[in-house]
Amino acid sequence: MGEPDGYVEFVAHRGTQLFRMAYLLTGERYAAEDLAQITLGKLYSAWSKARRADNLVAYSRTVMIRSYLDARHKTRLEHVGEPHREPVAPDADISLRLTLFAALAELSREDRAVVVLRYWHDLSVEETAVLVKASPGAVRNRSMRALSRLREHLGSDLSELTGGPR
Repeated sequence: MGEPDGYVEFVAHRGTQLFRMAYLLTGERYAAEDLAQITLGKLYSAWSKARRADNLVAYSRTVMIRSYLDARHKTRLEHVGEPHREPVAPDADISLRLTLFAALAELSREDRAVVVLRYWHDLSVEETAVLVKASPGAVRNRSMRALSRLREHLGSDLSELTGGPR
């Protein structure tokens, strides 16, 4: 039995992007691999529906976020310990990235999901609300609370790492 039409191509083109999102959510390489695999498995099993979606990338993002927030996966996908160092572009500031990953790890699962969607994936409040199954007001509150916690955690480290004032 062959692969569903387009599935292999989608994974080849978007697999790395899904892993990066999973890493931002979990903060740990092996948990990110698990989350990406769960997402790809769910996409595979629902491929006939998924491939008809208006935006397959958005569909896969929804599957990942909902899998991440699903209580059944909490223990398997929970961040444990310090984040592993992932390969980064040569011009990226590794210290800043690692500090930010550590700060993200201090957020609740829901707050972390909102921050990743709003500020890494540049989704609107409304788009984020749909993905995390919350009201737009709740997303705004989570965003403000999460950013405040990130500022507290990063403190003066951020200005030292970026070379500028906070």
